[in-house]
Amino acid sequence: QVELVESGGGLVQAGGSLRLSCVASGRTLGEFVMGWFRQAPGKEREVVASIVWSADYPYYADSVKGRFTISRDNAKNTMYLQMNSLKPEDTAVYYCAGDLRSPFSMQAAYWGRGTQVTVSS
Repeated sequence: QVELVESGGGLVQAGGSLRLSCVASGRTLGEFVMGWFRQAPGKEREVVASIVWSADYPYYADSVKGRFTISRDNAKNTMYLQMNSLKPEDTAVYYCAGDLRSPFSMQAAYWGRGTQVTVSS
């Protein structure tokens, strides 16, 4: 069993930055594809970015390419999402997920509880 805990959300003005963290406990993540998802009010959950943990290879949704960076610290069993040039449309609850079936899969074995990101205009 893997527990995922997100942190780092908050309120920021458009153009600002936030860094989300996801700490995993229970096992190492070496075999996993890990991902960040988000869900805005009234919208479906979507994949934001994912990373093949063992290869440290990232994938990004088109809407965040060039603005968001996913990374991981293997020693800390922690994944990050650096979010720059934030836009009001980035406002959502952001979820950490583990053991995705593939880099853009909506199916994951493990989910965090989410952290709210609000971008004001």
